[in-house]
Amino acid sequence: MLTDAEAGTPTLCRLQLGNELRSLRIALDLTARQVCKKLIWSPSKLSRLEAGDNTSVEPAEVMALCEIYGADPELRAQLVGYATVTKTKKDWWQSAEYRPVIQPGAKAFFGLESTATVLQTYEAEFVPGLLQTEAYIRAIYKRAHAGMSAYDVDKLVAIRTTRQEVLHRKKAPLKYTAILNEAVLRRVIGSPLLMREQLAHIVDLVESRPNVRVQVVPYAVGVHPGMNGTFFVLHFPERAALKPLVYLENLAAAWVIRQDDAIERYEDAFADLSALAAGPQESMDMIKTAIEEHRT
Repeated sequence: MLTDAEAGTPTLCRLQLGNELRSLRIALDLTARQVCKKLIWSPSKLSRLEAGDNTSVEPAEVMALCEIYGADPELRAQLVGYATVTKTKKDWWQSAEYRPVIQPGAKAFFGLESTATVLQTYEAEFVPGLLQTEAYIRAIYKRAHAGMSAYDVDKLVAIRTTRQEVLHRKKAPLKYTAILNEAVLRRVIGSPLLMREQLAHIVDLVESRPNVRVQVVPYAVGVHPGMNGTFFVLHFPERAALKPLVYLENLAAAWVIRQDDAIERYEDAFADLSALAAGPQESMDMIKTAIEEHRT
């Protein structure tokens, strides 16, 4: 039988490892600075380890921390197991084929997305990546990455369509809720025909996949909690004992929010948006109406 570590994805193992190590340090009332002084580490090294931001973790470094924290043998073995997974298993986006065209912030998000059990997002400007058709993806990249070779654009398209597999995996498919600004339905990306096909794809997904839910915030709502921009709230497997996280991005950067009070604000904002938005069936009716409007 596989251990929890052996059965986990590299991202999940990094997150669980960081969470456990941070809990051990706090339980002993040790500051990060005190620990780093003992190991002659930079503060950023321990911070990244506890946040699960490292691509891989050295088992020997985990053993050194366990020695300082006085972790029992069983826990040590578990934590070293997590570290070993990060050294021996790779996520699909870490392959030599995809690595050159993926930004660091995107890699972090892919890991969170692939590990999450629940993903909630608000999108104001375009159809979220997990719901996009290949034609829609290409239309966006043609504008966003002008000058990029066709070969690299093909890689980016393949990356996005591969990401969508989280909605279709046989074991525990991602529970995905997307709340869209009505503008997403109206803005023409590519062509009216492309938009009809894209919106029809959303309807097909929602009607065929019980784990996918889409709501639309009508213009008539006026001011609403999503007006500061797109955000993602991620929840993880219960057995991992990981708190929810919030992911944000803009043109210049991407970052993960871990502070409890900030996460609560985003969770409240998403709940408010869900209440203000049209219900699931009414939202589907709005999307179907938009499909017809793109025929004119």
